Amino acid sequence: MATHRISAEPAYVLHRYDWSESSLILEVFTRHHGRIALVAKGVKRPSSSFRPILLPLQPLHLAFGGDGEIKTLKAAEWQGGHVMPTGEALMSGYYLNELLLNLLAREDPHPRLFDLYASVVQVIASEHGEVLESALRAFELLLLREIGLLPQLDAQTMTLLALHPDARYSLVPEGGLRLANAADRATLSGAKWMALQEVLGGREVFTDVLRACATAAAELKPQLRTLLNYHCGVSALRTRQVMIDLQNM
Repeated sequence: MATHRISAEPAYVLHRYDWSESSLILEVFTRHHGRIALVAKGVKRPSSSFRPILLPLQPLHLAFGGDGEIKTLKAAEWQGGHVMPTGEALMSGYYLNELLLNLLAREDPHPRLFDLYASVVQVIASEHGEVLESALRAFELLLLREIGLLPQLDAQTMTLLALHPDARYSLVPEGGLRLANAADRATLSGAKWMALQEVLGGREVFTDVLRACATAAAELKPQLRTLLNYHCGVSALRTRQVMIDLQNM
């Protein structure tokens, strides 16, 4: 049987593992084939043309082949567009990659999510501060929606009752969106939840979702973090813990 080969596939490197003295296993997110594993043979050698290209948060076109669970990298081309993020932006990019590694099944295509990921990488490579926070919240919402883990945000999940614009509601792992109580660390008004649902159900332009999150980023952060940690099966993602440790140094 002929080996199946893919060429010029849009992709991003999510993570790299040592495979041998000269080779790496790459976890990559591709537009048409989802998350896949590739072996990059000889890439650690100083003479390898792949060595300066196979970096995270950089847009690539990859060629690969093979019929096993781990494919073989054949070619890689950098598509340009932005410089490597640094500092807080770099850690934010690693955080996005960790989410995808934990929540996406292998070889399950999500072309719409791939395009959204490319958009948010462009933002974090060039922006900082409040825009960066809003971009992360927007991607978290879109990721949860894309993989079927985000409830409708214009009704209470368990009762299906419509939200009251002035009441406060919380998004919780096992109960979805519900009326807030005194124990909730973070809440959002019904009006803001409904505004988020409206933009998520619209033309789904990333910048529109980003603007909708700008006025609610601080309240969304703890709620989305708890929900994502729950679905990832961890108390805290590694990148989040690294950021906390760095801030406490």
